[in-house]
Amino acid sequence: MPIKVPAGLPALQNVMNEGHAVELLEAPTAQTLRIALLNIMPMKETTEADFIRLLSTSDEEIELTLLKLDTHTPKHASPEHMSRYYTSFNDVRESRFDGLIITGAPIEKIEFEEVTYWHELCEIFEWARKNVTSTLYICWAAQAGVYQKFGIQKYLLPAKMFGIFPHTIAKPEIPLFEGIEEPIYVPHSRHTELHREDIVAEKRLELLSESELSGVYIMQEKGTKDFFITGHSEYALYTLDGEYKRDVAKGLPIELPLNYYRDNNPANEPVNRWQATAWKLFGNWLKYYCK
Repeated sequence: MPIKVPAGLPALQNVMNEGHAVELLEAPTAQTLRIALLNIMPMKETTEADFIRLLSTSDEEIELTLLKLDTHTPKHASPEHMSRYYTSFNDVRESRFDGLIITGAPIEKIEFEEVTYWHELCEIFEWARKNVTSTLYICWAAQAGVYQKFGIQKYLLPAKMFGIFPHTIAKPEIPLFEGIEEPIYVPHSRHTELHREDIVAEKRLELLSESELSGVYIMQEKGTKDFFITGHSEYALYTLDGEYKRDVAKGLPIELPLNYYRDNNPANEPVNRWQATAWKLFGNWLKYYCK
């Protein structure tokens, strides 16, 4: 179905150049879902393309608003790009959205309260409770969300969780998992984790999906339509490849991403185990939780 994004957004053209059929929504209708993306990842255009690629495969009409923090100036995006395509959080305080996606950020090793924009982010978390029908907290944002809401800590891993990991489904009967079968393959790329025992001990949280290798994956706050997702279902095929080769070139300690390259050989193509499931997962979120 059609998607409406800020006019002229380069990421949209990038997705279309990849061969993805994206239909543009000229004007919102009564059925259009208003979805906001709070993009705190450093490479703005890459993340924009990731979510446009994912959301545009759904059966819903979507109007996508790109949100930016008022207390943080990105280092890897031009001021022109941010001012032209992004809306300040201050400008949407009185607005309502059907869905909100809050991305991760490569700041896992920093204590939450030491993040320069932590107070504004917490304000957005609270604002979303009253003004958003359903919120997805992705990767670091998932860790930040369960910390701010429930006091659950993140823990440093001995090595980066890196690769494509299989996950089980605890509640296959709920709408989020309609048409999805085990195992769910999901990209992970992080240095910290949440401990399962902390999640199951919190009575306000429900653990919906997990992996023996990569740990907790999807959690839902009971009584709400809010989900905390530790993986990166939105990643493009070559995202992990780029991360791996970047770190190798820098001489950083990095293991081969697990279950990613064909025959575990970085000279071969990656195997796309996750994208079809990601389309269903996000399509179900839009269809059943954002209305």
